Amino acid sequence: MRTRSKIATLAGAAVLVSTWLVSGATPASAAGPCGGGYNRVGVYPIPAGGARTGTLEVYYNSSSGKNCALAYGYGRYAGSKNRKQVAISLSGKTSWADADNGLFVHYAGPVYVSARGKCISLRGQVASGVRQLYKAHCR
Repeated sequence: MRTRSKIATLAGAAVLVSTWLVSGATPASAAGPCGGGYNRVGVYPIPAGGARTGTLEVYYNSSSGKNCALAYGYGRYAGSKNRKQVAISLSGKTSWADADNGLFVHYAGPVYVSARGKCISLRGQVASGVRQLYKAHCR
């Protein structure tokens, strides 16, 4: 009888431990496409007018003062390999601080720029559709 009791106790403990291991700890908040601490502050169709090919998303991290951007495909351009580009810089600069450009299935980016208290410029492209923003998200 003692052997059965010990086996039952050990089996019960094993179930509890395995349940605890599988469930794991719950994160306080899931990281977004730019990483932890970023909040989405803008969503723009690509292009600004006409047939939409993509979406330009902008994120901001108030702790680091960094902006982040990504360009996603939309409609028939979502989930298919085609030209996707995203670029970001401080407004007034003659070159992009960070850019990602290529034939991607889902998105281009993320790209980053430190811009606490400053405006940013952005460019997003999916296929032939282009969207540019100047003096945006002045934080």
